[in-house]
Amino acid sequence: MPAIIIEIISFLAASTLFFQVSAPSYLRLFSVFLFLTIIIEFSSGTIFTSYDAQTKLYNLFTTFEFEFYLMVIRFMIQSRRVKRIILYVLFIYPILVLLNLLFIQKDTFHTITYSLGCLLIVPTAIYYFYEIFRLPTFVVLVREPAFWICTALLFYYCCSFMLTGFWNQLHVLPDVVMNNVNKIFAILNFLLYSLFSIAFLCRIKFRKQ
Repeated sequence: MPAIIIEIISFLAASTLFFQVSAPSYLRLFSVFLFLTIIIEFSSGTIFTSYDAQTKLYNLFTTFEFEFYLMVIRFMIQSRRVKRIILYVLFIYPILVLLNLLFIQKDTFHTITYSLGCLLIVPTAIYYFYEIFRLPTFVVLVREPAFWICTALLFYYCCSFMLTGFWNQLHVLPDVVMNNVNKIFAILNFLLYSLFSIAFLCRIKFRKQ
């Protein structure tokens, strides 16, 4: 439930940009993405209650999630060559996930291709920062939505990479260990969606009294 609360807050923040024509298209799409995220979180605890059903649901959604984040970062990056590479990745990654689920990780969470997704997000986010630092003009980063989004993605996927990579093995550990792991993920989710919310609201200008 706490995860859904912070996701709802982030969704409401993103919704303020949905009808703003001046806002970049990737920011306006975030409200739709976060709405789907809330539906998935709610469904996993109500409609999809069995472990197998939840696993299939998250296999599908996390694949879509990586595709969305890569597309968002592609909007932020200026280099045409890197944009082209990311476009190829957007086509290839779902195919790799499908092959993995068909022939390797058939009835489990797709840790192999999830870890690959983490390794795709991290360098593309780092490349965004590389471009920012090479700009000839000064950029106020605290008012730059792309900065907050890439910071959120870089931090989240760097921290969750090792835990999620061994997720299928973690279930055999004692409950006390799993509880601590779940707390770590709760903290990471809180930071992720909090930084997203800052990204959606940082462009708002407040009048001085």
